[in-house]
Amino acid sequence: MTDYKQAEQCAARLGALAEPNRMRIIDALRGGSRTVTELAMLLKVEIVNVSQHLKVLRLAGLIEGKKFGRFMEYALTSEWASENGVISVDVGVYRVVLPAVE
Repeated sequence: MTDYKQAEQCAARLGALAEPNRMRIIDALRGGSRTVTELAMLLKVEIVNVSQHLKVLRLAGLIEGKKFGRFMEYALTSEWASENGVISVDVGVYRVVLPAVE
């Protein structure tokens, strides 16, 4: 049986993924790191909204940010596994698998 702490971590990570634009951000980052501006243009979403989504994903430990001069670049954490275009991450109790993009 799953202990409470593990279930709580899993729920938090699944909750972070349970929003369409956050899933789109994860999908966009599968190809490598991007800035907030790049993500906003790619997703056609306001920069402020992308920033909020990035914060949720970062706090859940699904992405990480690195500062390069004035810019912050975001990327998937090393927890994400990639094989033949399919990416997956262990969220505690479950494994989330995102199929290859066609």
